[in-house]
Order: sequence, then structure tokens, then C-alpha cells
Amino acid sequence: ECSSAAEVLAAVGAGWDDIILLDNLASEELHAAAAQVKAAHPRVTVEASGGIVLGTLPQFLGPHIDVVSMGCLTHSAPALDFALRV
Repeated sequence: ECSSAAEVLAAVGAGWDDIILLDNLASEELHAAAAQVKAAHPRVTVEASGGIVLGTLPQFLGPHIDVVSMGCLTHSAPALDFALRV
């Protein structure tokens, strides 16, 4: 988990490069950091996370982003009251 481009490059340089989670970055910074990672290590999986909601999702999608995590899918989901009789 990295929260800046400098942390990303340090993590990749240290060999922790299976999956890099870019957390709470602005979309511009996220895309720049992801491009740097993919240029140096094309097989690394890049995951975007932190503050991404359905309305802003398109800003975080791009050619260097492999996975997007959205906490709003679980912590903001509406409740459903139901019963099942067997």
C-alpha cells in the first residue's frame, strides 16, 4: 500500500512488486505513478483505492490501472430486510 509516487518507486525498487496498491491519490497523481510502475515493471499489478465512488470511477480508470477497489460497495450499500422459509 502506497500513498505517494515516491513510496511506489521505493516499494518496487525493494522487490515488493507483485501488487502495488495506490491509496488515496488524486487521479492525476495515480495515473502518473501507475505509468512509472508499468514502465519499469510491466508485470506488476497496479490497484487503485481510496475515496473512489461510482460517480468518480471513470477518473480512476486507465491503461496502467489493473484493479480498482471501492469500499462504497460494502460500507454504503443499502440494507435489505428479507426472510426465507424452507
